[in-house]
Formats: sequence, structure tokens, C-alpha cells
Amino acid sequence: MPDKPNEKQAEGIVAFLNAEEMHKLDRIVLLSRYVVEGNLAGAHRSPLKGASSEFSDHKMYGFGDDPKHVDWKVLGRTDRYYVKRYQDETNLRVYIVLDRSNSMNYGSGGVTKYAFACRLAAALAYVVIKARDSVGLFLFSDKIDVEMEPRHSLNHLNNMLKSLQRKGPAATTQVAETLHQIAGSVHKRGLIIVISDLLDNEHEINLALAHFRKRLHDVIVFHVLDPAELELNFNKGYEFEDLETLERVTADPRALAKEYQKVFGEFLEQYRRACEGLKVDYRLVRTDQTSETYVRAYLEERRRLSK
Repeated sequence: MPDKPNEKQAEGIVAFLNAEEMHKLDRIVLLSRYVVEGNLAGAHRSPLKGASSEFSDHKMYGFGDDPKHVDWKVLGRTDRYYVKRYQDETNLRVYIVLDRSNSMNYGSGGVTKYAFACRLAAALAYVVIKARDSVGLFLFSDKIDVEMEPRHSLNHLNNMLKSLQRKGPAATTQVAETLHQIAGSVHKRGLIIVISDLLDNEHEINLALAHFRKRLHDVIVFHVLDPAELELNFNKGYEFEDLETLERVTADPRALAKEYQKVFGEFLEQYRRACEGLKVDYRLVRTDQTSETYVRAYLEERRRLSK
């Protein structure tokens, strides 16, 4: 397991996680629900047959097979030579796919969606690194702005988080198109974590999530939203501005709240149903909570469900 970050390594890390939060995250693990591919010894099952302690199946003994893997009990029963094959254990490759479009710059309670998403990503990435798994980053708006291949060092984590510090919300949203591009670029199966407000065409985004699943990735979607977006709980008229198009409209939320909540609820339900059908782990995440506490509760639940 990697040591605690030193002062130089912690430059980016401490911007998002303090010492107490890191301590609380030290003993939890992010597990994949599906078969993954990796290159380190770890706790995740690989589709590649290798030499480990977990039996997989038999195959007929052939040229080049190691005689020490001959199953003598099967030979005694069948008078035929079979060798044992074992399930290789591997590390997990995790790709954090984080939305930095301008809509993520909204926040009604002192924290923007982007700031919350960065802390959420930092907590998840720290858990991955401490478990000797590998984490990479795709930071996107209307295109991929930052791409970092998965690595498993604290220096790498620190560099990732520095990228989040340097790149604030900007530009418009092309969520579906960008997710398709990322899905086409990740060739080895792993765990894809999408962190976004998903304020784009939900049908097209669901097709992009299906692209990841078609390539046999495990997928988690953290749908990050501000409470005001969910409830429209303003008590007087406002002028609202679209953070991406800069279009403005004046409205009285009190007159619209009931219908708004109905329409927005249907929007969320489309994501829930689609993700359930794709076997994608969909979670609605409100920004009025502590990201580290949320991560610990979520990963404990995922651990129980992965058994």
C-alpha cells in the first residue's frame, strides 16, 4: 500500500482532502462488480487465465503446458491428462470522467457543482491509489480537455488533482459526443466513473453509457446536482441565466415549482431507468452534503452488494 503523501506530493491532494478525511478513507476499497483487466496483483478478478490460487477450469494437457499443473485426480478417474487453470488476480483500472462545462459552475449554497465534483473525484481517486489500483482522468467540456492514463502512485494522484485546480468550469456541454470519444479510446476493460450534472440530451447520453457497457466496462454515474436545481425553492421572482448560452429569462419560481419538479423528476427517472437496464450504477448526488462522508457510505454499500 502506498505511504502517506509527503509535503511535495500533497500540494494538489490537500486542496481537496485534509488529513482527517484521508485517514477515514484509508481502509475502504472501491470494488468492481465485473471482470476487469490490469497489470498488478490485486483484489479484482481478471478475464485472463494465469497462475493464482483461485481455480478456474481444466484443459487438455498440450505441448508447452507445465507438468506441475496436471490434475492427477482427474488422470486417475479418466486416464487422460488435464491441467488446471487459475483465475488471475489483477489491479483495477479506474477512469474518472469529470464534466467541467459552465453549467457545473452553479452553486446556491456556497459550493458549486464543479467544486463538489472535484472533491468527490479526489476522494474516489485517493481510495483507488491506497488500494494499489490505478486511476486516470478525463476532464471534459465540449471536448476532452485533460487526459491522463491510469497510474498507481501518489505523485500521479497529486498531478491529477493539480489539473482539476488549474482547469475550472468553461465552455458549453457536449456530454454524449465526448463520452463516445472516451469509450472508443479506452481499450482495456475497467471501471468508468462519470461525474456530471448530465444537463444535456438524456437519450444521447444514455446511448453513450451503453457504448461503455458494450465494451464491457463497469460504469458508475454520479449525477451531481444542486438542491435548488432539484426543488426550485426560491421565494421570489428572479432573472435566470443559462451559464453556457448566457440566455436570460425572468420568472416567478413559486408559480412554476410544482410543474418544474414534475418535469425534472421525469428527466431524472429517464436516467435511472436507462442505467438500471444497462446495469450501470446510477447515483443522484446533492451538493449539500460532505463528499468524503458520501464516498465512505457509498463504497461500503457497494462492497456489500459486490459480495
